[in-house]
Amino acid sequence: MKVGIDIRILGKARRTGVEDYTINLLSHLLPMDKSVKYRFFYNGLRKFKGNYPWLNASNVKIKSLRIPNRIFDLFLRFFKIPKIDKILGGIDIFLSPHFLLTPLSKKSKIIVIFYDLSFLRFPEFFSLPKLLWHKFIYPKKQAQKADLIITISQSTKEDLINLYRIPSEKIKVIYPGIDKKFKPIDKENKMLLKVKEKYRLPDNFILYFGTIEPRKNILGLIKAFEQIKEEKNLSPLQIQWRGFEGMVKKEQTRGFDFSGLKLVIAGSKGWLCRDVFERARNSPFNKDIVFTGHIDEEDKPCLYNLADVFVYPSFFEGFGLPPLEAMACGVPTIVSNSSSLPEVVGDGALMIDSHNVNEISFVIKKVLENQELEDYLISKGLKRAGKFNWDKAASEFLSIFKLYGKN
Repeated sequence: MKVGIDIRILGKARRTGVEDYTINLLSHLLPMDKSVKYRFFYNGLRKFKGNYPWLNASNVKIKSLRIPNRIFDLFLRFFKIPKIDKILGGIDIFLSPHFLLTPLSKKSKIIVIFYDLSFLRFPEFFSLPKLLWHKFIYPKKQAQKADLIITISQSTKEDLINLYRIPSEKIKVIYPGIDKKFKPIDKENKMLLKVKEKYRLPDNFILYFGTIEPRKNILGLIKAFEQIKEEKNLSPLQIQWRGFEGMVKKEQTRGFDFSGLKLVIAGSKGWLCRDVFERARNSPFNKDIVFTGHIDEEDKPCLYNLADVFVYPSFFEGFGLPPLEAMACGVPTIVSNSSSLPEVVGDGALMIDSHNVNEISFVIKKVLENQELEDYLISKGLKRAGKFNWDKAASEFLSIFKLYGKN
């Protein structure tokens, strides 16, 4: 059996959630069954420079074209050429890790991965070029012509059914895994100090990690942080979290020093991020807000381990891997109660209304003050994160390949 895989998204300099998903999936999938022959397709003026061990596997070959992407996309969009399966020498199945334009001959079946439909749910969070790009590639048509769609959450599956009218039986949910490098690290480990110094991290901080863009609600997090620093005495809210109702009523404070607390916003710039930096710059606590910029892959586990609490107040997520990574590192985690996030974190994290700044600040403060609550979240978070495994995800993909390859 020959499986074609589109790796054009791995040619970008920036590594986001889609790239992470693809890299982790392929690194676990390719060694599982050497009898399956994989044929990778890549296009771009620059030579593919991905330094991944699985590219050198005996059952892997790469076919690349050196055509400017804009010209290549025009041919794909309007002339439906070239047929990618023919470029790869004939394949049984083609896997598209994103809904890119992928014209194939009738001999090949196509499986497409959809991460979310945020561009439909929240178009105001996208730049005009990004919206035009989504319109150009016409993801609805890509979904309709696919033989099978893989989504990374039940939430995204429901969006495809409700917004695109895709039959439920044509969609399968396969959850991503968590890399085993995300785990609690001993506080005496010298790597923690190196990473702390490398990114100039403070001693105590609230952490957000992800792309800096409007959809992530970083503005709301900054406002909540300002409330904490202003020591506003917010009245207890009627907040309930699964498995731990009533904990906020137990005033078991441990004397946390909020005066030294900082907010660390880690990750690369996304579209429409200017407002976030402007708000931080004009904040009365601007000296307590730290932007790290890009975080090297090998430094991520240490970054999580250094944080006092991880907060992910996103308005919308197709899955949301950073909260699980934080939980796997033993960090108490707070997420918004929208889209896929409740499905992902289960009872391993606290959930807040992303539109309610008072609630965000209140819950952060309670986690930092209450040792019993923190211990509970760490225990539940580690257990929940342990359920997401890349070997399991890769095995499900392999089973699908074998099923569809026979039909």
